[in-house]
Amino acid sequence: MTLIQPTLLAVALAAAFPALAQSNAQILDELRALRERVTELEAKLKAAEAKPAQAQWGMTPEQAADFNRIAIKTESLQDSFADQGFKGLVINGMLDPTYIWTKTGGGSFAFLNGFAGNGGDFSYPGDVYAYDNSYFGQAMLDIQKETEDGTRWRLTLAPQKNASSGYNVGSIVQEASVSVELSDNQTRLWVGQIPDWSGYEYVWSHQQPLITHNLLFDFTLPSFYTGAAIDITRGKWWTRVFLGNMNASRYDRDNEAPVLAYRVDYSKGEFDGFGFAGVHGKTFDSRIDTFELDGYYIRGDWTLQGQIGIGRIRDWAADGDAEWAGVSGLVAYNFTPRLKAIARADVIKNDKNGGGIFGSYAACGDDDCTVLIADGRNGFGPEMAYDALADSWGPDASGKGLNRYALSLGLSYLYGLNTTFKVEYRLDGASGPAFLERDGSYRKTNHLLGTSVVVNF
Repeated sequence: MTLIQPTLLAVALAAAFPALAQSNAQILDELRALRERVTELEAKLKAAEAKPAQAQWGMTPEQAADFNRIAIKTESLQDSFADQGFKGLVINGMLDPTYIWTKTGGGSFAFLNGFAGNGGDFSYPGDVYAYDNSYFGQAMLDIQKETEDGTRWRLTLAPQKNASSGYNVGSIVQEASVSVELSDNQTRLWVGQIPDWSGYEYVWSHQQPLITHNLLFDFTLPSFYTGAAIDITRGKWWTRVFLGNMNASRYDRDNEAPVLAYRVDYSKGEFDGFGFAGVHGKTFDSRIDTFELDGYYIRGDWTLQGQIGIGRIRDWAADGDAEWAGVSGLVAYNFTPRLKAIARADVIKNDKNGGGIFGSYAACGDDDCTVLIADGRNGFGPEMAYDALADSWGPDASGKGLNRYALSLGLSYLYGLNTTFKVEYRLDGASGPAFLERDGSYRKTNHLLGTSVVVNF
């Protein structure tokens, strides 16, 4: 029994080992195959991760490397752009060399000739603000910046011809203002020097179709304000309410009263809207009250714009308070996308108290200025009459003031994306002799021809 047991164990072991050896070999082979499969899949995964851009955009490895370098440079430039303060910066500019001819004043180029004045000699062309020397013939640079906190900064420069030129001699500033968010982006505090916002016409030549401006724009509206305004936008309504100086950078101790000014706009839809504006307070120690309502309708090739306005300023007329009421209307039609025809008509009633209006001053009829006569350039003030016995002109004995009208016809041609050619004929008239001729006589009408080249960016 002792011999038999080891023999049986040996036989059993001999029978078992071949099976165990065979199973181990199969396991090793399967492990090797699995490892090779994993290695293959890892290689394919790495290749798939490296090739999407090449497969999608068809770039070679060299092109992909160049693309990555460009992306890095672009991000660097963006960071540098922001660090240097250029983010949110917008710069615009415009200039419009203009040629103006009038029957009473002759012809001349008008460009950067200013509003400074020369002692009230209205017969001298290019010396003061006038309908034939309004906001045209300008050069303008507009710089705007918005910071990340929503603050908006603006500086608009226009040498010789800007809102403050006639009041702050030597200034080149049209606007210098900052707008700060209050409760939200639609409720803002607006401070600085702010141009007037009344009427349907714009100051800059590239924003309006004709060369000259309407009578209400030139003679019934303020030029600029210095102070603070609340600027509120709610849906289709836009409201600005201002308190500060009118047409003055700073009042002196004899003229300290501010004005209240406001503007409300409503955009009814994509094509039409209306607005109104007013001023109440003191300017140059005279009480002033103005109110105007304007609107627009633009659809297809047609443009319709209009404005009505009333106003009063104390002791501004030849014989008391100046009062006026006026209306202006403009119609424009695009014959082609580039060629536009424009017609505008204006009327101002201004005959009370011997005539006189906010934007025009009666001239002195004698050395002591005891006799006031018409503003012979702009056609406002007392009606003029000829005295045959004295062979001279003077204010009409009735004390009547002058009413004014103007009719303008023009063409505007968009020569390029940033270049426009304009031409305009204008007839100005008054209810009596008002426009000073070169021979010293007065006539009821004056004629104007103008042409300009407007370039902006």
